[in-house]
Amino acid sequence: MPRYFFNTRIGNELIVDPDGEDLRNPDRAWEVARQMILEVVKSEGTQRALLEAVIEVTDADGEIVLEFPFTEALLDLPDQSATRH
Repeated sequence: MPRYFFNTRIGNELIVDPDGEDLRNPDRAWEVARQMILEVVKSEGTQRALLEAVIEVTDADGEIVLEFPFTEALLDLPDQSATRH
């Protein structure tokens, strides 16, 4: 199973994921990146720096597999203001 690393870029700073995670494919890595972003925003709020942050998912060779902007994860949230019956 491939190993993916979830590095976070905030401005010029890169926070490196030294351990990574074994996942079945890039689609699963996308799901994990999205969940990570939602958890960070839930705990830290929507600070401007976070809204400009990106998770760079790389493979074991250091090649970028996908870049996931924090704002993209927030755009996919369901509308919490709608009343459900």
